[in-house]
Amino acid sequence: MAGFSVPRYGPERSGWSRLLARDSVVRRLDWPLLGSAVALSFIGSLLVWSATRGRDSLTHGDPYYFLFRHALNTGIGMALMIGTVWLGHRTLRGAVPILYGLSVLLVLVVLTPLGATVNGAHAWILLPGGFSIQPSEFTKITIILGMAMILAARVDAGDQVHPDHRTVAKALGLAALPMVIVMGMPDLGSVMVMVVIVLGVLLASGASNRWVFGLLGAGVAGAVAIWQLGLLDDYQIARFAAFANPALDPAGVGYNTNQARIAIGSGGLHGTGLFQGTQTTGQFVPEQQTDFVFTVAGEELGFLGAGLILVLLGVVLWRACRIARETTELYGTVVAAGIIAWFAFQSFENIGMTLGIMPVAGLPLPFVSYGGSSMFAVWVAIGLLQSIRVQRPITA
Repeated sequence: MAGFSVPRYGPERSGWSRLLARDSVVRRLDWPLLGSAVALSFIGSLLVWSATRGRDSLTHGDPYYFLFRHALNTGIGMALMIGTVWLGHRTLRGAVPILYGLSVLLVLVVLTPLGATVNGAHAWILLPGGFSIQPSEFTKITIILGMAMILAARVDAGDQVHPDHRTVAKALGLAALPMVIVMGMPDLGSVMVMVVIVLGVLLASGASNRWVFGLLGAGVAGAVAIWQLGLLDDYQIARFAAFANPALDPAGVGYNTNQARIAIGSGGLHGTGLFQGTQTTGQFVPEQQTDFVFTVAGEELGFLGAGLILVLLGVVLWRACRIARETTELYGTVVAAGIIAWFAFQSFENIGMTLGIMPVAGLPLPFVSYGGSSMFAVWVAIGLLQSIRVQRPITA
């Protein structure tokens, strides 16, 4: 009959047929990406459990305290991922001004009496029930989405081939506001990640290389100025001093790094076995469930177990790069590139500081370290990547 067409998902199709159809959301998900993220979170739960089950001062006598919370954070994070895929990155594109405004408001709240200081960084908001949030984790996402929206608007509309200088200046202004606030907390580690995100976004957008080189030069000049003007806190200066000279004050400022090296070095090829690490069970490594969780892997799982974490992180980055390359819109490419820069640098910094090749910056290992805000943010990022892949055109 003329003008009549059978619906793609007609009543004659079973539920399984609809799920497995070539253009269904389930079939189009990037399963290696999802599987690697799930595996990292699972490994992280074991490492966090091993690092905390004997620390009664942290667990209040419940050895499963952090294991349960880590699993809960992962579950909430995966729910946020599903919600992000359901909404779609294009829908979120229209909500970027609201999301950006909320993220800036939250980092401003940290500077009020509602903010709390943890490990020298005044970067947290305490909530009832012993929970807390770190707004800077969510700011990473809104910077990526906001810059992508501005840089890709006229290019995706067909008005420009590459973002012009005025567009780039607007995008940098959007990123600068929350970065300045976070710097004032001070949370230098998060600012470092945001700087790398900005550079990754600019490179992917096709903006003039003069902006990239200019920002690099400005970053070096700014770092020198901050050091010379004494704007860093004493604990931050001490961390850099310990990085430059590992033998400096091994019982004080260099204690964390030295103990981390001992833990990783004692693992050998196969490790001492889960829950059997002397450095971990002896509680010699501070903050081992968060910033130094990789030391548990190095000691108890050995080179092979720690290498598996690196391989899984590599798969996440590889699939993200493939998604960025295959999308047909600049907006999706820029969002994916920002996430790649974020994950790559933060993973390198976290693992590098446990090995002594990077200064201690208080950054969690994505998917592995304990922490609700970080877990929620990285799973939202996975949701954005999956949405970009799901919504790309189907090739014949």
